[in-house]
Amino acid sequence: MMRKLVLLTFLLSFVGLAHGEPRRLWYDKPASNWLEALPVGNSHLGAMVYGGPDTEQIQLNEETFWSGSPHQNSSAEAKAHLDEVRQLIFDGREKEAQGLIEKYFFKGPHGMRFLPMGNLFLKFWNHRNATGYERSLNLDDAVASVHYQVDGVGYRRQVVASLADNVIAVRLEADKGGKLDFAVSYESELVNRQQVAAHCLTATVQGVEQEGIPAGLSAECRIWVETEGGSVSDEAQAITVRGASAATVYVTAATNFVSYRDVSGNPSAKNDATVASLKGRTFQSLLDAHIAKYHSQYQRVSLTLPTSEKSSLPTDRRLAAFAGGSDMDLVALMFQYGRYLMICSSQPGGQPANLQGVWNDKLMAPWDSKYTININTEMNYWISEVGNLTETAQPLFSMLRDLSETGAETAQQMYGCDGWMAHHNTDIWRVTGPIDGPTWGMFPTGGAWLSTHLWQHYLFTGDKAFLRQYYPVLRGAAAFLLDYVQRHPKYGWLMTVPTVSPEHGPAGKGTTITAGSTMDNQIVFDVLSQLQQAMKVLGIKDAPLSKRLSETLAALPPMQVGRYGQLQEWLEDADDPKDEHRHISHLYGLYPSNQISPYAHPELFAAAANTLTQRGDMATGWSLGWKVNFWARMLDGNHALKILSNMLHLLPDDSRVSQYPEGRTYPNLFDAHPPFQIDGNFGCAAGVAEMLLQSHDGAVHLLPALPDTWQDGEVKGLCARGGFVVDEQWQTGRLIQAAITSRIGGVLRLRSYVPLTGKGLKPARGTCRNPLLVVAKIKTPVVAEEKASGDTPEVRKVYEYDVQTKAGETILVKPQLQ
Repeated sequence: MMRKLVLLTFLLSFVGLAHGEPRRLWYDKPASNWLEALPVGNSHLGAMVYGGPDTEQIQLNEETFWSGSPHQNSSAEAKAHLDEVRQLIFDGREKEAQGLIEKYFFKGPHGMRFLPMGNLFLKFWNHRNATGYERSLNLDDAVASVHYQVDGVGYRRQVVASLADNVIAVRLEADKGGKLDFAVSYESELVNRQQVAAHCLTATVQGVEQEGIPAGLSAECRIWVETEGGSVSDEAQAITVRGASAATVYVTAATNFVSYRDVSGNPSAKNDATVASLKGRTFQSLLDAHIAKYHSQYQRVSLTLPTSEKSSLPTDRRLAAFAGGSDMDLVALMFQYGRYLMICSSQPGGQPANLQGVWNDKLMAPWDSKYTININTEMNYWISEVGNLTETAQPLFSMLRDLSETGAETAQQMYGCDGWMAHHNTDIWRVTGPIDGPTWGMFPTGGAWLSTHLWQHYLFTGDKAFLRQYYPVLRGAAAFLLDYVQRHPKYGWLMTVPTVSPEHGPAGKGTTITAGSTMDNQIVFDVLSQLQQAMKVLGIKDAPLSKRLSETLAALPPMQVGRYGQLQEWLEDADDPKDEHRHISHLYGLYPSNQISPYAHPELFAAAANTLTQRGDMATGWSLGWKVNFWARMLDGNHALKILSNMLHLLPDDSRVSQYPEGRTYPNLFDAHPPFQIDGNFGCAAGVAEMLLQSHDGAVHLLPALPDTWQDGEVKGLCARGGFVVDEQWQTGRLIQAAITSRIGGVLRLRSYVPLTGKGLKPARGTCRNPLLVVAKIKTPVVAEEKASGDTPEVRKVYEYDVQTKAGETILVKPQLQ
């Protein structure tokens, strides 16, 4: 009876929390720079809201506004030198190979850049002496707000980037009639011309050329004002409102972009359509439609973690106070912030989230804000499936289809291979040639890695129609690899050459250029074996292809454990145990892949732990995001939380890096590389989910890596492979209840650290019969004869159960009474 009362009290406490304060970022002063401003977005449009009482600045972006125009960057000279490059690498003369690659493979251009759309300014007269100031971003409704008082009048401002309507709306209200006076203006660092008519400011903004690629895009930004009371007057480059009680400022923007090969669009016509769709609408109707659309995605998942007295602080001070503290609710905020940013920057029909999502204020964005596909773009989308936001990955899948077209030209022109490929960067023009230089860009498996997201989507959804639709893309990625791999004359294995382990080279070599990096071997294994499985699922009979896939998979290099007990990054045992490089690419097999398992591959699991320990617990922001996921896959929640804590160190802005050398999160909770890269936010969110639920290793594992400090908590709506949606509650660090809903039916295998009871549960026997809950069948690893003995990770005892589910059925499980 006592146990039931404790459980009831615990569950009721969550009801109270669920209906308490909204989850939000909030501040008691305006933003003084872009890294304090708050982001809103609807994928097509992005905005950063500063919240100044006397001058509101809203920095704008439009997702298709990039430099340059349709082009490709494949080298016509590479193929003639490919055999020579390969032979040099096989002969151990990698530096010479790099010289040839640099001369003949990297011809440029090196990708275009994401451009800012400009800034909307709202000037309020005599508002400098505001009191009671607060600005916030409500993640529950995706609304940015500002509140303050001036001379006894209360002012409220709301900014919405509507997901339902293609517009940004700024609602301005005064609590006393006739007290709203302001002017609207627009500025851009790019060449632009402005005109004002009928209370609408239209700015036409010119794009820019880059590296000899002429500007093919121009943008139109349209800003119009509707008021309640008062008067509106048009000036040469401004709109002035006086004596209103309320007003709404609307912003939309468009370019002539149609596709990566077509820039014949009409931005004015696009904006006309948006304006027409809003005619007769009130701000409240727009807000209601936006919230309903947003809730349909955001509200699928909730997370409750322990709070502390610091949880109520303004967000910048809360972040500064986090280190070593007990405010675990800040981790929950970061998790939901990651999901929020994904919703705001990646929606069906739009472009994928780039290196900064859909937010950039610089004419020269860091790394051009391109799609960096040797980790960063992939990391952006780790949260999509597990975070119950599967539709946000559609822009990525659309880009993959584009790349399968442009990448086919590069595969044939540069390497004489069938199929398609991409290197380590692409952009809105879907370039697939190498970029920057050999150290970074000689990565022929960037496109192949991206293609694994298609298979993961199938594993999470069981959607055979989707798999059939994208089968040609999967097949093309595999076809390139089948042609590209070469047999190493010394080892006899088939491997990619030339290649790199992203941005990192073997100790003492002086170059990153190599053959058969461990990451490449793992990616090739995934792409080829996933195609095999897709053929089986779809009933595709192609005996020659099946035979070639099997033979190539059998000839790939196995993973190797080196003399320091580490997982080797390269064919040779060349890792430096004191090297704390930010890229840990060879642990791709641990995460996001499933080639390293504590249950099926304990020697590799131990080697991965040694590698992680040797690489250290500090890194750039995005690298910390990956490390959270690594340690979650190591089933070590305390270490994963330590990495999260290292990420949650305040960096006020980029001018103070020397004063805050460990700063990895800006005041607006954007991730700091530094500078800003959004992948760390998405990686952090995925890592939190991975701590609470895993489904890659033959079972749906409940609370696999729960930190000791997360004593009590609840998560609802996380997704697992096999088409399952999982709710979990825990108390004093132990699972007390889980509800698993099956979307498509099939066998559910559950894994738990505590014995479970529930209707239909039976002890598991043998391999799970659900093909969506797969275990990678890898080759036996090679272990160095003499290696340092590292710490062997402790793997807790688990209990496994099977239950047959029906589509729509919910399975409720609880711990067995002891």
